[in-house]
Amino acid sequence: MSSNSDIENTTQAIVEEFSFFDDWMQRYEYIIELGKTLQGLPEHKKDDAHKVPGCQSQVWFYAREDEGRIHYDADSDAMIVRGLIAILLRVYSNRTPQEIIGTSPEFFEVLELGSHLSGSRANGLHAMITRIHAYAKAFRDKQSIDYIETGAPL
Repeated sequence: MSSNSDIENTTQAIVEEFSFFDDWMQRYEYIIELGKTLQGLPEHKKDDAHKVPGCQSQVWFYAREDEGRIHYDADSDAMIVRGLIAILLRVYSNRTPQEIIGTSPEFFEVLELGSHLSGSRANGLHAMITRIHAYAKAFRDKQSIDYIETGAPL
């Protein structure tokens, strides 16, 4: 089984999990429960270098590479956003840069999250996905992630 099919299986499992809920309040409650399981970030990583711009809440992402796979850690001060992060990490963490870059967030459209999140939350979700892909591209291209985290020239 290829890794891309593994990602497809993961996103399909998420879609199936959400299909069990009859209404959006149940889905929101489930997302919040997912957020409670998120390990989060140590306080020293909750700084401006790791903060994701464009989010209504405070959101921090940290990425590291191990044996060609990128591992993400993230946190937020809002429980609903922590739940969205938990979903993102389930899909994108522990993947190769190519897998991450090649996996669009279409499954969020299937979940209809974009139409049920506030405009600012939907923008924040887009900003988090943009950060995930930026890290993947930096690791793929063997560039310093300092540019992503600080905006400093490469």
